[in-house]
Amino acid sequence: MLTIELINHNIPRLQLKDSVSKALTLVDDFRLSHLPVVENDKYLGLISEEDLLDAEELKMPVELMQESFVRASVHENEHFLNAVTFSNQFETTVVPVVNEDNELMGVITTDQLLKTLGNFAGTNEIGGIIVLEMERSQFTISEISRIVESNDSTILHLNTTVHSETGMLTVTIHLNKKEISAIVATFERYEYDVIYYFGNENFENEIHSNYRHLMNYLDI
Repeated sequence: MLTIELINHNIPRLQLKDSVSKALTLVDDFRLSHLPVVENDKYLGLISEEDLLDAEELKMPVELMQESFVRASVHENEHFLNAVTFSNQFETTVVPVVNEDNELMGVITTDQLLKTLGNFAGTNEIGGIIVLEMERSQFTISEISRIVESNDSTILHLNTTVHSETGMLTVTIHLNKKEISAIVATFERYEYDVIYYFGNENFENEIHSNYRHLMNYLDI
């Protein structure tokens, strides 16, 4: 999905002549961290609520605060994940979208980004989740797919993240069914470290069940 498809046209834009007071009112009314500033429809940057609150005079125009503008933006034909990166990098609740002439087409709100990310990750699909942890060298998507498919299931979404301190790879798998105990057991049988799983199991994980029985026996 492209950024142009997610634009919210209801978010106001500031002109250089607009006052700090007006900008603060709009930020408060729309509950935003930043607002875009334009001149003749040309995008100049984002101004933050924090900088507006630090302004010396409420009546002064935002034109005098251009040094603090966030001048970055995303293009209308970029993938929406670039907008997510922008929001995270600059910690904004809006992402400005421009065309080839640097004209502001509109903004994408973080609420819209979160909803789109959810759909992108398949959260609207009913299914179970399995989270694995492994060394990067151990990650083989073909083997993970084979294990899932051998249990008559399909991967709806797979995501990987790297732990910044340990360098370990976390693999999150979203499946098309919630009865996942057999899949979890298969991963463990192949010596994968299953750190989390969630689903509506019809039967308990055999390994975990046997462990609990052993503990109960040792307590006798």
